[in-house]
Amino acid sequence: MSYAQRKQMSGNRVVAIIIVALIHVGLGYALVTGLAYNVGKKMIEDLKTFDVEDEPPPPPDEPPPPPEQIPDTPPPVVAPPPIVRTNTPPPAVVITPVAPPPQITTAPPPPPAPPPPVRRIEPAKARANLASYISNDDYPDSAIRNEEQGTTAFRLDVGPDGRVSGCSVTGSSGSSALDNATCRLLRSRARFTPATDSTGAKTSDSVSGRIRWVLPSD
Repeated sequence: MSYAQRKQMSGNRVVAIIIVALIHVGLGYALVTGLAYNVGKKMIEDLKTFDVEDEPPPPPDEPPPPPEQIPDTPPPVVAPPPIVRTNTPPPAVVITPVAPPPQITTAPPPPPAPPPPVRRIEPAKARANLASYISNDDYPDSAIRNEEQGTTAFRLDVGPDGRVSGCSVTGSSGSSALDNATCRLLRSRARFTPATDSTGAKTSDSVSGRIRWVLPSD
């Protein structure tokens, strides 16, 4: 068998298969359509032959029984319960301490600056030799009896008037009688030219010195 014949037979087979498939599809469609038509027709007929019967009306309701006759009896008088009064304590008073307001302290103003010191130009000067104010006649009797002698160092405070306002012993002679006599005599006898400051005013000053006490000879 030639190649052309085999090809022709294959084409005929394909056509035959297609035709058979179309026949099966047509039969299936007709079968489904007819079945649906018959079922619908049967349901319509059943609906047409269905009888609807009305239900009988319900029996009438029985009338309610008459109410019972209750005699009008007033309720018994009941005394109200006694009122019990309870002493309610007063609410507690809570005192909240209040902090005192802050105290603002201001520093006191600084003291005024002291005035500049007045410079002294001329010191106080004794009008005579300080030893000349004391003589042998001023020798204390107790120092003579005890044979006391020595040198007394002193410092005199001189006021603006040139007089001695104070005396202090800066070096003792060893005899309190001689030291006391030194200050006593100089305070009463010594005279000074007072010191002056830079303005020319008289001012106070201090002067230091020594007095040597020697026992007087007979």
